[in-house]
Amino acid sequence: MILKSFGFLVFIHAVCHSEERGISVRNSTIRIDNLCRASRGDSSCLEKTILRSFFTKINRDYCFYKLQFFSKNSCYFLIFLFQKDIILIRFYVKIKNIIAMKKYLLLVIISSFLLGCSNKENKVKNVERAFYYWKSGSSLNQETVDQLNKLQVKKIYYKFFEVDYSETMGNFPYQKNSPDRYTLKNLDSVSIVPTIFIKNEIFQYNNEKSLDKLADNIVFLINKYRKGRYQYNNNDENNFDFSEIQIDCDWTKSTKDKYFYLLKKIKQLSKKEISCTLRLYPYKYPDIMGVPPVDKVTLMCYNLIKPQSQKEKNSILDINELKSYLDKKRSYPVHLDVALPVFYWTLWYHNNRFAGLVNFNSADISGIAKQTKPMWYEMTEDYTFEYEYYLKKGDQLKIEEVDSKTIQEAISIIKKNVELDDTTTISLFHLDDSTFKKYNHEEVSSFYSSFSK
Repeated sequence: MILKSFGFLVFIHAVCHSEERGISVRNSTIRIDNLCRASRGDSSCLEKTILRSFFTKINRDYCFYKLQFFSKNSCYFLIFLFQKDIILIRFYVKIKNIIAMKKYLLLVIISSFLLGCSNKENKVKNVERAFYYWKSGSSLNQETVDQLNKLQVKKIYYKFFEVDYSETMGNFPYQKNSPDRYTLKNLDSVSIVPTIFIKNEIFQYNNEKSLDKLADNIVFLINKYRKGRYQYNNNDENNFDFSEIQIDCDWTKSTKDKYFYLLKKIKQLSKKEISCTLRLYPYKYPDIMGVPPVDKVTLMCYNLIKPQSQKEKNSILDINELKSYLDKKRSYPVHLDVALPVFYWTLWYHNNRFAGLVNFNSADISGIAKQTKPMWYEMTEDYTFEYEYYLKKGDQLKIEEVDSKTIQEAISIIKKNVELDDTTTISLFHLDDSTFKKYNHEEVSSFYSSFSK
């Protein structure tokens, strides 16, 4: 078979040269049509295509010639009329197709593997459990302390104060707060991170000189409030030590330069690790919004919509809105931690006009309001809440809460699309007496542990 095939190839080469020299080979040819019928028993002429492909492969020097040779006007070809030769050609074509098929199969396997890797969720090896504390009071009841210890929470981002601006006072702090030693002493190995909220609007009134002063004041107040609000006998003992300061600000493209300058100054003056909060828009568009000059950031996966802008959506956490920002896997230039919402709020409408935010949930009004549609309630009687809010019959309430199922869905989206380091801090916003009434211990613990699964 090998000798015969070799003679077959030599014979084809001779035919090609004979045709090029003008020698007629018609008397030594046979129609491919007859060859098809001889080898297949039909007139499909499949072998015509196979032969064309085969001989183009074995004699590349005559590609142009053979294309003409196999044209519709000249479909003659010299060949041994041996069934074995046709079998040889078929065998070659089949082997060739198998090899090609294996290549395609390998390509499919590799593509599937890469696609699988791209959809693979990140697993955090070491989850540092944390909470935000955003209330104005500094004390935690014993039940909350016990829950924190049971959850093995190791960090609390504690809001010390907020910064605003007025023409008469310039930059000024308000809603000042600090943890007292009596609260901290019952917590098991919890580190406190002084957290400062800065209104973005202040930057339009500040230059570098005034920002230098602001940075100095921020560092001074943090050191002052860590000693506690009450000092006796000029005792300079600190209530806690800290290694990190976090700044919370919703900066914009127009304010980023001044805000980043302030962050650098706080770092320079405090000699501490500096972190800042990161909303989803600057996370998705760092080229537009810039990357803050900090040691790490916390991605705030909540407050995705302005509360009054879309009345049918949950402004705290809407899964479709979250997906629009976390639409593909991204890495961030700075170490990234994550914060999730465990809070609620109620939007109060009187005579179809927004009257303010009130601090109660659906359980608080179960007997004095009726649900009209998802998240929406109508007061069925007049009601005074904590001697502060006076609600009238017919007032509309939009109660925005986030259940554990929605939080778990958000965690899955984050794990698929956000590159997380082996050690990552997962924070829940925010710690409140009602936190452990809305979610049981197992649910809250799963908000942390799900990042490691």
